[in-house]
Amino acid sequence: MVSLGGRIEMRNPVVEMEGDEMAKILWDMVKGELLEPFVELKTWRFDLSLRGRDETDDGITLEAARAVLEAGVGVKCATVTPTIEEAKSLRLKRAYRSPNATIREVLDGVIVRRPIAVEGIRPLVSRWKRPIVVARHAYGDLYGAFEEILRPGDEARLTVRRADGSEEVHSLVPGKEAVISLQHNLKSSIEFFARTCFSYALEHHLNVLFAAKDTVSKVYDGTFRRTFEEVYREFEEDFKARGLSFEYRLIDDALSQLLRCEGGLLWACKNYEGDVFSDMVASAFGGLGLMTSELISPTGARLYEAAHGTVRRHYLARLRGERTSTNPVATVFAWTGALRFRGKLDGDPELISFAEGLEGAVERVLLSGIVTKDLGELFGEGARVVDTEGFLEAVRGEMDR
Repeated sequence: MVSLGGRIEMRNPVVEMEGDEMAKILWDMVKGELLEPFVELKTWRFDLSLRGRDETDDGITLEAARAVLEAGVGVKCATVTPTIEEAKSLRLKRAYRSPNATIREVLDGVIVRRPIAVEGIRPLVSRWKRPIVVARHAYGDLYGAFEEILRPGDEARLTVRRADGSEEVHSLVPGKEAVISLQHNLKSSIEFFARTCFSYALEHHLNVLFAAKDTVSKVYDGTFRRTFEEVYREFEEDFKARGLSFEYRLIDDALSQLLRCEGGLLWACKNYEGDVFSDMVASAFGGLGLMTSELISPTGARLYEAAHGTVRRHYLARLRGERTSTNPVATVFAWTGALRFRGKLDGDPELISFAEGLEGAVERVLLSGIVTKDLGELFGEGARVVDTEGFLEAVRGEMDR
């Protein structure tokens, strides 16, 4: 619905999570230059900056996550996860955990990271011709693990109480100085992970590769492998009809094979591996500034964010009064992803069209050779490197035309 002022009027809100440092500056610039002139934004805003979290004892992070479940869609700015030293120097109440970890515990689901492929920007891996989509399981593993330090003389025991009342007690490195980490996962969450990967691959015509280390972790990783193979049976007929494939490989073998392939596949990773390898894939396709990130929850809710962090080095330069050439593309695509999904939920074709139009404007600017500094070398001859403001002005010019 278009209002009398010519701007699109949203029917329902998007949850907006504000963040820190340069990411927050990009956030405000994108909203002011590319969104608010065209859309009457309706958002539930949550201040997830360090100060906002400190003032609420991090309660606001949990509130924001629950709000996404209620609204059905959210968009998140990058946030700082402070070290113990930073918490002391900033006089925070404590070294708060990663907001993403808290949010993902509430939403569960799968994080799909897809490179924004633009003709003219050459991947660093020369054999890659098509994007590699990384699907990361967003529950459990190290991110939900119990950790503890054992000192000489300490003993830790793991007690498993079975449904029939029997118990199994396992002693963990008794009497030695050590560190322990106990991780878990849910069969239902693994099943949703596998089903989401296969569904996404069918929609976008991608082969699926799942990799783990079940030769070492026969129970934990073995459960992931068996679950993927079980769920694949539901999709096998459709995969074969479309000429698509599903393959399991050991994680080290998968990595070596990926460097030799042409791309065009979905790489399904457990939580930790997905965290690491999605950054590697992003860097190869032009950096985290050209990587989308979408969390798909079993509830149907979606959360969109830029895959990069807060870009502290550029933020400090800004504080010194310097202009920076920081890439805002991932921030733009986080917003367009959220607005497009909001439009789909509401049956709002104008909002969907706006989101797609803005993405198209960004791609046309990149194709013309107008890029931020991080993309200059990848683009090669013909690149015109501009600062952040210059890039956004070029996109706004495309939108106005």
